[in-house]
Amino acid sequence: MTKILNVRNLEKSYSSGSRQLTVLHDISFDIEEKETFAIVGPSGSGKTTLLGLCAGLDQPDAGNIELCNTNLSELTEDERAVLRNQKIGFVFQDFQLLPTLTALENVAVPLELQGAKNAMKTGRELLDKVGLGDRYDHYPSQLSGGEQQRVAVARAFSNNPAILFADEPTGNLDAETGEKVIELLFELNREAGTTLVIVTHDLDLANMTQRILRLKGGKIMESHEQV
Repeated sequence: MTKILNVRNLEKSYSSGSRQLTVLHDISFDIEEKETFAIVGPSGSGKTTLLGLCAGLDQPDAGNIELCNTNLSELTEDERAVLRNQKIGFVFQDFQLLPTLTALENVAVPLELQGAKNAMKTGRELLDKVGLGDRYDHYPSQLSGGEQQRVAVARAFSNNPAILFADEPTGNLDAETGEKVIELLFELNREAGTTLVIVTHDLDLANMTQRILRLKGGKIMESHEQV
């Protein structure tokens, strides 16, 4: 299988007052194309920081990340942004929908900004897939949390990403709604053949993936494949 993400000897620290706080220490792992992969660990273990580095949203202090055959450390900030737009999808805990745009616009506008043709048509098709065909013209404030997250999932798949990063995708949802959103996420992922990387503290969700990486105190405690 082809590696889509290659992480080697990653280090990341932040200043906290007068001292340096090491968030990630000597992190190395690979993810293969079309794999489903979970990063788990307690709060403060470095999960979200690691996801941000892997997606090129931030830069490590040391180490190397190769994403989609591209060395992120060799790219400018603008070049990383282009790579994210073309190759990466995101689903966040807090949805991150634009409040002044309708559900359809939230899905289609990123495509329009890339110059894609038929952006609105693609947006409608994706909203239909996530069960929101009757919500095209609704604004985020008119949607429930579960509906907003479904819009976010539709948007994440709008650019046919090679890899999708989901950060606590059910964190703001009740158990039943979260379960439906996860079913949808995995279903669309199978259809699109996307690599899926989920950061979660929910072990039931993590156990749905093919492989789990467990972090504690910024270090890898274990990495194992699911039986």
